[in-house]
Amino acid sequence: MFRLAIQMVGHRVTALIAVACAVLGGAALITATGVLAESGLRSHLPAGRLAGASVVVAADQEFHPTGDLPLALPERRRVPAQLVGELGKLPGVTAAVGDIGFPAALVDAHGQVVPVKDPQVSGHGWSSTKLLADAHVTGSAPTGSGEVAVDSATAAAAGIKAGDEVQVVVNSRPASGYRVSAVVDAPGDGVYFADRTAVGLAGHSTRVDLVGLRTAPGAEQRVAAEVRTKLKGTGLLTVTGAERGDTAAPGAGASRSLLVLLAGSLSGIVLLITGFVMASALAVAIGGQRRDLALMRAVGATPKQIRRLAAAQSTLVAAVAVAPGVGLGYLLAGQFRGLLADKGVIPAELPLTFSPLPALAAIVLMLLAVQVSARCSAWRTSRMPATEAVAESRSEPRNPSRARTRIGVAVIVVATVMSALPLFSRTVIGATATSLAGIIGAIGLALAGPALVRGIGGAAARATRSGSSAPTWLAMANLRAYALRNAGIVSTLAMAVVFVLTYTFTQTTVLAATAQDTSTGTLAQLRLSAPGLGGLPADTLAAVRNTKGVRSAAPVGTTTVVWQFQEFGDPATESDSASILTPDAAGVLDLDVRDGGLDRLTGATVAVSSDVARTRSATVGRTVSLVLGDGTHVDAKVVAVYGRGLGFGTVVLSHDLAAGHTTTALDQSLLIRTDGTAKAEQNLTTLAASRPGLTLAPANSPSTGGLKDAPPEVWINLATIVVLLVYLLLSIANKLVAATAQRRVELGALRLNGTTPRQIRAMMRREAAMTAATALTTALLLSAIPLALLGQGFLGRPWPAGPVWLLPALALTVTFTAFLTIELPTRQALRTPPADAIRAH
Repeated sequence: MFRLAIQMVGHRVTALIAVACAVLGGAALITATGVLAESGLRSHLPAGRLAGASVVVAADQEFHPTGDLPLALPERRRVPAQLVGELGKLPGVTAAVGDIGFPAALVDAHGQVVPVKDPQVSGHGWSSTKLLADAHVTGSAPTGSGEVAVDSATAAAAGIKAGDEVQVVVNSRPASGYRVSAVVDAPGDGVYFADRTAVGLAGHSTRVDLVGLRTAPGAEQRVAAEVRTKLKGTGLLTVTGAERGDTAAPGAGASRSLLVLLAGSLSGIVLLITGFVMASALAVAIGGQRRDLALMRAVGATPKQIRRLAAAQSTLVAAVAVAPGVGLGYLLAGQFRGLLADKGVIPAELPLTFSPLPALAAIVLMLLAVQVSARCSAWRTSRMPATEAVAESRSEPRNPSRARTRIGVAVIVVATVMSALPLFSRTVIGATATSLAGIIGAIGLALAGPALVRGIGGAAARATRSGSSAPTWLAMANLRAYALRNAGIVSTLAMAVVFVLTYTFTQTTVLAATAQDTSTGTLAQLRLSAPGLGGLPADTLAAVRNTKGVRSAAPVGTTTVVWQFQEFGDPATESDSASILTPDAAGVLDLDVRDGGLDRLTGATVAVSSDVARTRSATVGRTVSLVLGDGTHVDAKVVAVYGRGLGFGTVVLSHDLAAGHTTTALDQSLLIRTDGTAKAEQNLTTLAASRPGLTLAPANSPSTGGLKDAPPEVWINLATIVVLLVYLLLSIANKLVAATAQRRVELGALRLNGTTPRQIRAMMRREAAMTAATALTTALLLSAIPLALLGQGFLGRPWPAGPVWLLPALALTVTFTAFLTIELPTRQALRTPPADAIRAH
């Protein structure tokens, strides 16, 4: 069987190239997705400033729901300071350091804040330098409250050296003068204070961010084991080796979780498209072998042997293509990680984890898909009586399968019903239903396609029966007679169009709806922030309110909450972005409050969006259980329900509730509503200029509507769309080339009957035109209802937001692909004498 499969592959190279390309691209996409998922689970940040610590003790920065993946907690969870002394007494420990981080920023001679990577935690005590690996110190340790040491990168940026005087803004305090006692050549940003001074500046003397232990040579594992035993049941983590870097930055867990979520969201669409492309490519390849398979049935081959032969030759081609596909997948994952890092979605230092597991998964999935698709494609021929199989090998079934057509129509109906979700859920999840409905509708089209194409071909043939040219009549007749072959091409082209339209317009519509919510709901004209300071100094709010022309000002912040609730009777857990507001927020924001009021946001209270209130039974007056960003469990009373959840998040926490549960206690920004005069803005500009690090900007940044204003997740989705579209177009091109090359006998017979090469080329061009037109029309019909419902649900109008040039560009791309991939193999086939073409077959 294997030898026969090899011989058949040699005679069907053109058709099986399409299969090889589908396997190669599918293996690359699956491997890349697997690398992202594995990296999210196993990658770790470099140890950085903790490289000198053998063992690190820190709080768990993840929430672990039952039966689900852990959720990242981005706010710093701290550990008791008393552990420093207790762990320092363990045998083998040479030094125990309680590391603390707090906002600290240097001000240069020009009054500008020196930028650092993370100003929220750039301040440390001098003892933290013991956690550095081979740090070179120029100068001496700070000994009093008026001295600091700085890292070499910050010192170079500020143009200072040991012995110089420098201004430092620390944890909401006004800028003060310090003498630089030392410059530390070490990785990471840092402003180091005397230990006692650092504890006072941090504001939490009983807790530290983490505990780092240096151990005697060879004692690391023994000490780690003893620490784990001592801390058993406390919930604290004891880490060594590569995991140390994650404890230095609470956001590391969030970055890894994002990779897992991203891979999970990509896997569904990647598998759907890969399976679809694979099945259609194998249908064309095996469809061209129906005569060979039918003759084998005629000489005694059993149905099982026919299916095994079809699967064997397809697997042989897949085995050749899957290896370079896997290699390409690893390269693709690296490029995707670079995009994520460039857009700030993940830290640039977070590496990918490369192992054979994604490759193994891709190989197993692709070979399994090839086996199933090949056997299904050969099923009809293998089950038919030998005489009928031979008779049908030159033509297609007279009537498409009714069961297949009905299933296809049912799938399209299901997709249409699914697309109505945005009308009831104005959320990102609701919008996701639009793109998914488009893909499912395209699959339904593939099933019902033969009946549709036969109907279109029949109507076109009747319309061109009289008065039309021979090429036109032949093209319409071929469209009807070979409905199964043409439906496979039409459905694949339509899927490419549907995929791009629904996915792109879903992103742009959600982006437009979010911008609309934010713009309409923001009453303030200006926003005051201090990105280089890690937060606003404590007296900023009072100073702004005392500025002439200011009518209202309120602090605004963001954090993350984990919400556990019941969904369809089962426990569910979701991590949501949450705003932090005070009762004064009503003067600067209009969240479209539908029940309750923002003026009640005091104490343990929250406001929720209307979608959340409906789906999670969180109406006004109800008490909800939340997990704050630092892992603290709280019960909060719902005091308001608002409508603009897309622009302002699903949850709003009161300022009182969030206090003490964020990495810093500082406000992130102030929204300011003025009397609208230029004088008021000038007064605020003067105030911001008089205080280092303050930045005054419009409350709503003006948008050009271009991609440069898009958030990182939109860029990620667009990159995914481009990669998948390239895969689809290459697969379509190979499929069209293979389908056209298999018509050599048909073209040869037409030439022997007197048809000229020019007429044949004209016939094929008309077929290409009908194929492209049918694909575009069906794609528009499949996309129209989901996109109209999306626009109605999110923007209040029956059309989406997005680039107007997208549809014409897709139409040109599809038409060009159809014409080029049919024209070239047709010209190649016409170079062979017709008698030789028939004899070779």
